[in-house]
Formats: sequence, structure tokens, C-alpha cells
Amino acid sequence: MRGFTLIELLIVIAIILIIAAMAIPNLLHSRIAANEASAVSSIRTINTAEVSYHSAYPTHGYAAQLSDLGGPTPCNSSPTSACLIDNLLARGVKSGYNFAAPGTNRDANGVYMDYTAGAAPTMYDKSGVRRFCSMSDGIIRYDANVSQSTIPPDLPQCQPAAPLE
Repeated sequence: MRGFTLIELLIVIAIILIIAAMAIPNLLHSRIAANEASAVSSIRTINTAEVSYHSAYPTHGYAAQLSDLGGPTPCNSSPTSACLIDNLLARGVKSGYNFAAPGTNRDANGVYMDYTAGAAPTMYDKSGVRRFCSMSDGIIRYDANVSQSTIPPDLPQCQPAAPLE
């Protein structure tokens, strides 16, 4: 009875390693694409929640911060705990992205007249590449993130960003 030689086993292992080396980068790219799609969806969720918050609390305008849109379970709606988004997103980190949504442009009465929802990868080139943002106009924008930032874009960074198509 004859078994496999050491050379034959080494050739099989080498072939498996070559196939794995080709598959792993594609797997990482797919994960980045999935995280970016989740970030865009979360920005849409924040936009919807901000409009609902503005309608529910007109004396506050938009939410002062992202956590104001969430709330503990069971949730009792208030201006600092509106129960409009899930707690994972309200904490500011979800699916490999950091999120922020500060209220901006306060009027004389302290009412937030605008907001900027932003998302940036938690680890550049591992969890994501691009940054995403939106303002009260509801248009989702992105930038290529050449600075490799992990901080969500603020209002001055979001305004010139390209609209997502």
C-alpha cells in the first residue's frame, strides 16, 4: 500500500495557500463595501430621525447630539431620549464606522436650525475607506478620505463633499 510522498503533500498545501492568498483580499474588499453600505443606510436613518425629532420637539429644533435620537429600553420619549434610532447607532459606532450628528446653527432662542450627520471608518482601509455625511437637506455626500481620518465629517467638511449617486 502506497501513501502520499512528502513532495506531493507540499504541492497540495502550496496550491491551497495560493488560492487562499487570492481569496483573502477579495474578502476584505467585500467587508469594506458592506460596511460602507451600512454606513450610508445609517446616515439615511439619522436623517429620518432628525426630521421626526424636529417635528416632535419644535422648541429644540434638531437634536443637539446623536445620543438624543436614541434611548434606553424601554424608552420614554423626551428631547434627550427620543427613541428614534437603535442604541447601537445612538452610541456612535456601528458596523465598522464612527457616527456623529451634532446640531448646528443655533438661533437666538437656542434652537438648532441644522445638523450634520457624519460617518467615518473606525479603522481606515480595514473597516472602510470613504467618509459619508448629510445635512438637513437630506442629500448624502461622501469624500474619498485621502487624509485617512476616522473622525466623522463636520459641517465645513460636509458642505463641499460630492453627492452620493
